[in-house]
Order: sequence, then C-alpha cells, then structure tokens
Amino acid sequence: MKIACIFDWDGTIVDSGRTHEHTWIELAKSHNLKLIPNFFEITFGVRNIEIITEILNWTKDLTIAQQLSDEKESLYRKIISQQGVPTISGAENLLKSLNNAGILCAIGSSTPRKNLDVTVAKLGFGKYFQAYAASEDVVKSKPAPDVFLKASERLGVPPENCIVFEDSFMGLRAGVAAGMKTIAVATTNSMEALAEASQNPDCRIDIIARDLDMLSITDIVNLIK
Repeated sequence: MKIACIFDWDGTIVDSGRTHEHTWIELAKSHNLKLIPNFFEITFGVRNIEIITEILNWTKDLTIAQQLSDEKESLYRKIISQQGVPTISGAENLLKSLNNAGILCAIGSSTPRKNLDVTVAKLGFGKYFQAYAASEDVVKSKPAPDVFLKASERLGVPPENCIVFEDSFMGLRAGVAAGMKTIAVATTNSMEALAEASQNPDCRIDIIARDLDMLSITDIVNLIK
C-alpha cells in the first residue's frame, strides 16, 4: 500500500513568517495601502490574490492584484536568496526518514511555484520531494482541498492514503476536506489553540506536534493502517 505525506511549506517546513509579514508591510507602504489589524494571522495560508481582493480589499481588478502579488513575492525571493530561510525544527530529519522508509512526499502550498523553487534550491531539499502543487496549480485556495488533491494526484496516491502536515487552520480544514489525515505543527498556532480547533469536525486533527522532532515514522504510518 502506497502512503504519502503532503507538506504545507511556509510555517511547516520553513520558518518564513517574519519575512512574509515584512514583505506585505513593505508592499503596503510603497503603494500607500492600508493593512488590517492582525492581517498576517488572518491571511496565513491563503493565496495572495484572495488576500488582496477579498480580505484586504485593495482592489477587485485581478490584473492589478496579480501585479501587487508578483511585486510582493519578488521582494520575498530577493530576501531569501540573500539571507536564506531557517527550517522548522526536525524538518530535514523527518524528510530523510520518510524517504528512507519509501514514503512519498510532496509539497502542497498556497505559495507561488517560483518561491518554492528558490527556497527548495537554497535548502537543497529537492531530493526529498516527488511532486509539487503550488498556487498556480489550483483555482481555489485553502480551505478548499484543491492543492492537496492536486499533490496526491501527482504522486499517484489516493487521498485516503495521504497525510497532510500543516500549521494553519485554513490548511488543516483543506486537508480534512480532501479526505486526508492531518498532522498539525504548533508553529503558527499554539498546541492549545490547535486542540480547541480540532473539536470542529471541519478541522479534525489526528496528531498535534510541537515541532517535527516529535514525530516518528511509526506515528505517521499508523494513521493510515
């Protein structure tokens, strides 16, 4: 039986939150646009186009929204290329162990593919992933299940045999909607907040981990058996 692990990227594998937040602030300043209170927490895990047009309400023009998104992500990639990006504790050890156990791995992220390419190459993590699904690959962003379903399709593993690793509530809801098991990493949200959210069937969490060091291959495989 094939088993696959599908990882969100920002906040689950890489600790990129501060850089993303900084680039949103710089983008808003350069265009004299307003950010809402707690904008980063509210929008984490959502695609830029939805953030710009539906949450921040900067514009309804999709062409302008795409230009703003491209500018923001270009700045992000520039910073990452120059400064690098830290990983979540235990990320590489877990990916190595999954690969050694013959468990397929993919990235399912709301981030643009160019961002994934830059950060994956910077970290040398390309050898750990057999498939990618990014923002350009789907029409609907999380909490819709599309990006995880696309990743499972590209791996050739049915959704019921896939395990989603996520840090955001939006992503966890997407994993549940995809019919997959979910593992929450307490990087963006606390263990307590994740446990409370898991009481909602739409955000069911099978394992809550403080970081990726806490997880064993046995824990992961037992979710599917």
